[in-house]
Formats: sequence, C-alpha cells, structure tokens
Amino acid sequence: MTPQPSRSNPSEARRPGADALAGIGHRAPELHPGDASPHSFPDGGTWRTEIPSVEGPEALATVLKEAGRLDVPVHRISQGSGVWMLTDDEITEMVDACAAQDIELCLFTGPRGTWDIGAATRTDSGGAGLRARGHDALAGCVEDALRATELGVKCLLVADEGVLWTLHQLRAQGVLPADTTFKVSALVGPVNPASYAVFEQLGADSLNIPSDLSLAHLTEIRRVSAAPMDLYIEAPDDLGGYIRMYEAAELIRRGAPLYLKFGLSKSPGIYPYGAQVREVTLAAARERVRRGRLVLDLLARHGAAGGMSPLGSRLPGELRRFPVPSLEGN
Repeated sequence: MTPQPSRSNPSEARRPGADALAGIGHRAPELHPGDASPHSFPDGGTWRTEIPSVEGPEALATVLKEAGRLDVPVHRISQGSGVWMLTDDEITEMVDACAAQDIELCLFTGPRGTWDIGAATRTDSGGAGLRARGHDALAGCVEDALRATELGVKCLLVADEGVLWTLHQLRAQGVLPADTTFKVSALVGPVNPASYAVFEQLGADSLNIPSDLSLAHLTEIRRVSAAPMDLYIEAPDDLGGYIRMYEAAELIRRGAPLYLKFGLSKSPGIYPYGAQVREVTLAAARERVRRGRLVLDLLARHGAAGGMSPLGSRLPGELRRFPVPSLEGN
C-alpha cells in the first residue's frame, strides 16, 4: 500500500540497529530536539518524493509504470537535458501524463555554461560552471521558460542566480504564471545558511543542496530558511555518488520540508539525452524507482514513514523574497 500522509514525531523514529547495539553496550548518541527542523510543507507534510533525470515521454512512461508496479508514490518528476531538447509534442505528452497522475513536472531551462563554447568550464577550476554566459544565454533560458509554461509546465529548473532572479521578476509581473515554481539545480546548490537564504529571496521555491552536506549543515540552514530542500538520497557519480539511505529518517528530521530525490550512482551520464543513450536511460529510469522503493521500505522499518505530503501537493508555501523593482516610469 502507498504510505498515507500522517503526522509523526521524527524524533521517535527508530535508529538503525539501535536495539541490538544497545544490548551489547553500544548506544547511539542522543538526538537533540533542537536539531529538528521546525518547518513543514503547507499541507503539513515533512517530505515529498522526486524521480530525477526523466528525459522524455518514453522515460516518463517507464517511470510511471515502474512506480505503479512497486507502489512508489511520486510528487515530482524532473528532467536534466533542458526544455530546448524537447519538441512541443514531447513536452505536451509529458505534461498530460503527469497531470493525469497529479505529479509535478519540472524541466530544465536553457543554455548552460558547460555546453557553451567558453573554455573555462573545461579547466580544472570549472570556470563559471553551468551558469548562463552572456545576455544571449540568459535570453535562451527566458525563452525556454516562456515556451514551457505556455505548454503547461509548472516547474522550472535553473542553474544560475541571474536566471532565477529574472524568472522570478517575470513571475511577479505576470509574464510567467503566478503558480510557476523554480527549483535550483544541485550543480549550483548553496552550501551554507547565508547562500541558501539568498537563493530563497531571489525566487527559489525549492533548492537542491549538495549531497555531501552534513546533518549539522542541514540544521544550520533550517535556522534561517523554511524554503523546501531537495536532496539526492543516492547521488549520481558526477555529484559524488553518495548513498545515504540509512540517513533518510534523520535527513527528514533535520531538513524538512524535504524532497527525497532517488538518484542513481554508477550510471553513465545521459545529458543531453538522445536516442543514442536510449537503453541506458530507460534502464536507469526503472532502477531509480526501485531505489525509491528501497528508501521507503527503510523509512517504514524505522517507524519514520509518517509525514509524507499528500500526493498531488506541489506548492512551497509562503517564502521570503527580495522586493521586485517596479516598472513604473520605464
């Protein structure tokens, strides 16, 4: 059965191996109430689920079929190749398929530095990384956002602070729909409380944090921001390949409101997606769902499965924003 949303106290979740270890004198460290996040999603839930790297209609169909077979609840589907790598018909098919199951669809916006002609991203320093280089790349991201939302996409992935602020201004001015949400990519995710708060005020509605942040780092962030957090429970190799399944309950306790992202290590890169990587993409899509089932089973065994947001929930609640400049007099 799909786990139903319920209110539970994360501090009461069983620690892995706790009873057996206590019996031979190895007691787990005390959980301090002050470490727990005081925040939740507006629906009262503390966690939601996300299947990332779903690169087109065929991969989406694979994910939905496997999620049904394994009874994995899905709140959000995200894609990494970008709006510009999909036709209008493909986007529409994905929008309709997600709408039919009340799942949020999130597509990546536009050109990014790692695919640009600039050489700095190929150096050891990585240059500016995924950020949009120059006005034309910024404009490409805006064009993607306009096109995607016109086709019914309600969530957009961004990898640049300037793109985020620009899209937020367009949302505030009604150029983009008011219920559009912006998700910050894991490849530019904030690593300290101050930067997390800045991204929130620039317009972020959920923020990927790097998968190597410690539990204490999550608590530090939650002391300054209630913006939803996205975290790979299993990270792709280019993000470190970390597997944190046994920490899932504590990650929720510290990081709520939190999207549990079911990624996949030891899998070839597939961005930008095309038919040349079809078989590995579909196989990886199925395995990401299976990894999600493993995480959900762990939460259930540890008494920590309560607190999931109702399926169909997507909005982040009221967040703090920088004032948007007025257009009066322009």
